[in-house]
Amino acid sequence: MQYRPLGRTGLSVSSICLGTMTWGQQNTEAEGHAQMDYALERGINFFDTAELYSIPPKAETQGSTERIIGSWFKARKNRDKVILASKVCGRTGFAWFRDNGATTRVTPAQIREAVDKSLARLGTDYIDLYQIHSPDRKVPWGSNPTRFDPQDYQVEAGEADFALTLETLGECVKAGKIRHVGLSNESAWGTMRYLAESEAKALPRIVSIQNAYNLINRTYETALAEITLREQVGLLAYSPLAQGFLTGKYLDGARPEGARETLFQRGTRYQKPGAEEAIRDYVDLAQQYGLDPAVMANAFVVSRPFVTANIIGATSMAQLQLAIDAGSVTLSGELLDKIDLVHQLRGNPAP
Repeated sequence: MQYRPLGRTGLSVSSICLGTMTWGQQNTEAEGHAQMDYALERGINFFDTAELYSIPPKAETQGSTERIIGSWFKARKNRDKVILASKVCGRTGFAWFRDNGATTRVTPAQIREAVDKSLARLGTDYIDLYQIHSPDRKVPWGSNPTRFDPQDYQVEAGEADFALTLETLGECVKAGKIRHVGLSNESAWGTMRYLAESEAKALPRIVSIQNAYNLINRTYETALAEITLREQVGLLAYSPLAQGFLTGKYLDGARPEGARETLFQRGTRYQKPGAEEAIRDYVDLAQQYGLDPAVMANAFVVSRPFVTANIIGATSMAQLQLAIDAGSVTLSGELLDKIDLVHQLRGNPAP
C-alpha cells in the first residue's frame, strides 16, 4: 500500500480510501464491518463517509453509514487506526437532516448541528477530515447540463459566505471536534476563494477536494490539477469506475441483477451521449493488455500525480479485493499512451 501526504497536514493516508456509501442499503452492518476489517488488514488507513449516506438519500436510512462505522469502532476499539473523513451536506432540497426541518444549506448553525450529529453517530469525539459535500451555490456538475449558462454564475441571495464558513469550521477545529477541512464537488474558482480567505484571515486551510475523476471524466485535469500541485490540495477521487459503468457490465443496455444501476437508476451522469462508445473503447483496451477493466480504471486513477487517494466502493468482498489489488498495479507507459489516445478521441463524455 502506498501512503501519500494529505495536503499540508502532516498526515499520510493510504492511496486507496475505503468508500462507505452503500452501507445501510446495499450492504448490511455485518458486511460493512467485514469490509472495514479487510481494508485495515490490507493497509488502508483512510475511510470516507458523510451525513448524507447511505445512497440513495432517504430519510429512513440517513446516517446509517456513520452508525455502522460507529458500531465498528465500538466493537474493535481501534479508532486510532483510522483517518476518518465525513461531510456536511451542501445545498439540497432534503428537509430531514435538520431538527427544524430546514432544507440543507452551508450555514454556521447547520454546520455545527451536522458535526455534532455525525460525532454522535460515529461514536467518536473527533473527525480527521470534515468536508463540504457540495457548494452552497449553483455549480454545473454531475447530471446537470454542462454547457455554459450565465444563470449558473449569478450571485444569489443567501449564498454561503466563504470566510464565514471557514470561521465556523475553525470553531469546530478549536473545539477539537474536527482536525482538518476539505471540499467536495467544488470548482477551481471555489477552491481558490476558500484558499484566499484562509490566507487573508488566518482561517483553516483547505487540504483536499473530493471530486469525481475517472477515465470518462478527466475534467479535473483542466484547472484543478494545477491547484493540487501548486497549493497541495490533493484530489480524493470518487467514482473511479464511473458507478460501475467502466467495468463494462452495463454495455448494450445490460442491467445485471443486484447492480446499483439496476436497483436505483441513478447513473445518468455516466449515460450521456458518447459515454458508451468511450466505455467500450476502454474495456477493449484493458482486455488487449490482459487486464480486468475495473483494474485498469482504478490503477489509472491511482497513477495520477495529483491524486491523494482513490475512493473505492464495493458491495461484495470480491469487488473490494479487486479494487484494493488494483492500487498496486503499474500501467505501462505504452498503455497510458493508448489511454490518452482514447481520451483524445472520446474526451470527457460524463463530466
